[in-house]
Amino acid sequence: MAWLDDEVRRIQSRPKRKKRGKLILGLALLLVIVISVVIAGFLITYAEERKTAVIRLEGTMVTGNFYGDGYTGSEFVGMELRDAADDPLVEAIVLRVNSPGGTPAAAQEIIRDLEYARARKPVVVSMGDMAASAAYHVSSHADLIYASPDTITGSIGSVWIFYDISDYLDEEGVAVDVVKSGSKKDMTSGYRPLTDDERAFAEGIVNESFEAFVADVVAQRDVPRDLLEDARVFRGEEALAIGLVDRLGNLYDAIEGAQVLAGTAISSPPGALS
Repeated sequence: MAWLDDEVRRIQSRPKRKKRGKLILGLALLLVIVISVVIAGFLITYAEERKTAVIRLEGTMVTGNFYGDGYTGSEFVGMELRDAADDPLVEAIVLRVNSPGGTPAAAQEIIRDLEYARARKPVVVSMGDMAASAAYHVSSHADLIYASPDTITGSIGSVWIFYDISDYLDEEGVAVDVVKSGSKKDMTSGYRPLTDDERAFAEGIVNESFEAFVADVVAQRDVPRDLLEDARVFRGEEALAIGLVDRLGNLYDAIEGAQVLAGTAISSPPGALS
């Protein structure tokens, strides 16, 4: 009767295999559900953590990698712009500008980094007390510009200042002897006035700088050149009327505007990275 015993065992083993198959299927379904929940949680967390980065440009702009004591280095601002542009959790950038201007070279360096950022995500400028001269040059490259009604902006022009203390030195009996390799080598020194030839040379450099400056601003903002040629400053309301700025508002208005450009005004949290 051994064959009968084998048959009984075979029949009894069938339900166990079915139960084992159901158990494996149930575990697989549970694993799929767990993975789906984890992925959904990650996506929700990712969306909640996305921010609008606020980068500050304050004080006089010069080239270099530093920030503080009334100055902002172009390399410092440039690195912050590029880091925000490359950060997947940053949806848009607000450049908070509170500066009287600075050197043309510093503005040109920052503009290159701003354009790098702008190619990747919206860049909005929020003007504080002042965003004039080279600080306006930088601002003109943003997607949107916000200013307060009494923000001082404009001053689109170039200047080169020479100090002449030769009369004081004469009164004090101070004589200066100079050995130089070229006639214009010491033209920025204060112990003598400029010659007519040096003044003409300096005016040529200033005018070339101004031409590049005003041409770029007009190209970016489509503002009539004749309104800018005397390098006057404008109140925020006046700047809005002629097209130098786009909207009146403070920093938080600019953040909201940046989020709108990014298409996430509703889903994004109101906070910002500093």
